[in-house]
Amino acid sequence: MKTSEFNYNLPSHLIAQTPIEPRDASRLLVASRADGRLAHRTFDDITAYLQKGDLLVFNDTRVIPARLTARKIPTGGKVELLLVRQHSPTDWEALVKGRKAMPGQRIAVSRGETHVAGQIAAITKAGGRRITFDQPLSPLLEDLGEVPLPPYIHEPLADPERYQTIYARISGSSAAPTAGLHFTPDLLLQLRETGVGLAFVTLHIGMDTFRPVTAERIKDHVMHTEWCTLSFETAQQINQTRLAGGRIVAVGTTAVRVLESAAASCTPSQNVHGDACAWQTVAPFSGPTDLFIYPGYRFRAVDTMITNFHLPRSTLLMLVSAFAGKELIDRAYQEAIKQEYRFYSFGDAMLIV
Repeated sequence: MKTSEFNYNLPSHLIAQTPIEPRDASRLLVASRADGRLAHRTFDDITAYLQKGDLLVFNDTRVIPARLTARKIPTGGKVELLLVRQHSPTDWEALVKGRKAMPGQRIAVSRGETHVAGQIAAITKAGGRRITFDQPLSPLLEDLGEVPLPPYIHEPLADPERYQTIYARISGSSAAPTAGLHFTPDLLLQLRETGVGLAFVTLHIGMDTFRPVTAERIKDHVMHTEWCTLSFETAQQINQTRLAGGRIVAVGTTAVRVLESAAASCTPSQNVHGDACAWQTVAPFSGPTDLFIYPGYRFRAVDTMITNFHLPRSTLLMLVSAFAGKELIDRAYQEAIKQEYRFYSFGDAMLIV
């Protein structure tokens, strides 16, 4: 398939600039894979589509204040940093905006009474920088950094917590798992009371998630790597749900990638768990994943998906097209545009059943 097949035109006024209040007041487009029908609801209606015995799987990553303003030592020249991956407490990978930010350059980051210095150690294959700081950086980020918003959001965010899910707890992402932004405490409580289970995985999202695919042929695209984990306890929940006949409902494309990476570790060619995988959907998993899901992929662990509306030519749009079928997604997106749904991170949601 060609990347151009995943392009579409979106009027700019449909790119949501601010989150809607309350969270679950966003619109919900329900797409049925069985009969191709589309239904227009609001997100709090999702309880009508989930049933006792289903298991919702959330990504509990938390967005870090990854945007930093540094100064070169000794010239004072400005260098903008966007942290994308932590390799050790003092070793970070970042996207850099600034002239001649080359290996060996010393930099300093200061804000108020908090200061840290470091040195650019190397240039990455993707054109970013490896930076070695003089002390552990994570404890200082709340004072030094700002939460980075996607490049298509131009309005300031009054409350940074609105770019976090209500269950975010494991710090490490440069971007939010936005399908989860629609959930409220009351909605989660309501779902639990009806017998819907809740489980959590972690995938730390990098800014590469916003980059369009540039390769002409999809199969030539080199997928970025992100760190993820699915615990033994979550694997048990998933496997027991499947054995009991329940559905695995992935909340967002990042949860999908964790689930399918963990399912791949149960395939005969990658099974490191002996006979333990014979009846299981997933095995515990922790490590980097570069799983690239596009049409033709066979899903092993996901039965239903909650997702937002994604950018043209993106790996995320290819993933949902693989799950729902390209024709259904094309039709759903055109209907969403016609009905003026809000798109992207702060936008409305889809439920694919």
